Amino acid sequence: MCGRFGFFELKYFLDKLRQLELPFEEARGFQFNASYNVAPETDIVALLGDHSSYTLSLAHWGLIPHWSQEMPKVRPINARAESLAVKPYFRHMLNRHHCLIPANGFYEWKRTAGTKKQPYFIELNDGSPMAFAGLWDIWQPQDHQAPSVTSCTIITTDANKEMAAIHDRMPVMLEPRHWKQWLEAGSPDTVKLLAPIDDGELHIYPVSTQVNNPRYVRSDCIREIEIDS
Repeated sequence: MCGRFGFFELKYFLDKLRQLELPFEEARGFQFNASYNVAPETDIVALLGDHSSYTLSLAHWGLIPHWSQEMPKVRPINARAESLAVKPYFRHMLNRHHCLIPANGFYEWKRTAGTKKQPYFIELNDGSPMAFAGLWDIWQPQDHQAPSVTSCTIITTDANKEMAAIHDRMPVMLEPRHWKQWLEAGSPDTVKLLAPIDDGELHIYPVSTQVNNPRYVRSDCIREIEIDS
């Protein structure tokens, strides 16, 4: 799964979009706030794809489908790649509303002795930001005077060899050469992109349990620590 991540280098992501010739517009009111500890149920940066139109926006991390009559109690932060086409919650967005969610890396917890869990930070080997595959939707409350809510979810897949030592799931990290194909969402073949990243591509290391507190967002969240073997 992916329940926490860090994103603090927007410029790199935007420069990459320009290199890939993916023109985008900024949504009205878009504002970036760097965070080393992004938690669910917050507004996160997402590049929303609507076929050949791309919008850089903030989206609520926790999906609210457009057909919901009221704010659902369960707002999924993750969606399993294997079941997107069959689960009613997600299938209406597949091949229609795809997005990229940029990150510098993500956190996962591994159970140690007793009930304790050790957090780890997972980044690309070269330290460059990554982009998760996601789905997005717009929900309008029944009170039409209330503002609509753009929301998203991160797609997960099986862990690769390195990640399997920590957890059996991981977010889908798309290679830049596949960003446009995923965003355009025009072909059922896009589901073939929802695979684990290749073995050997990740750097995984332990970090302080301060990251357990979702309100703690300082840069030392990603500082490597030593743990007892």
